[in-house]
Amino acid sequence: MTPAPNDPSDETGRIFELQEEVEQLKEAVVSHAVVDQAIGMMVALGRVTPDQGWAVLKEVSQHTNIKLRNVAELILIWGRNGELPSDVRVELEAALDRHGPAQIPEAPQE
Repeated sequence: MTPAPNDPSDETGRIFELQEEVEQLKEAVVSHAVVDQAIGMMVALGRVTPDQGWAVLKEVSQHTNIKLRNVAELILIWGRNGELPSDVRVELEAALDRHGPAQIPEAPQE
């Protein structure tokens, strides 16, 4: 027998589903903020565009087999205390070399 639309057990199930959805959305917002902050660090430190900063994070994630959000968290921690796992550092430097400018903007031409 199918529960009636106003059956309390049906409403309880729907409330549970909505609570799970809210938690997923909250996690997505936090994750997005962490990634955006890490992109900002790439822009400032690596002198790259935001799109290039995104590409750098994505490449580091792929080459280290670490989720992108976790790479972003490691980069934010590195910004606070200067510590970054060596494998992430190597990939980060390589990705910035691939995407970064050949020279400092407005530097005299050699």
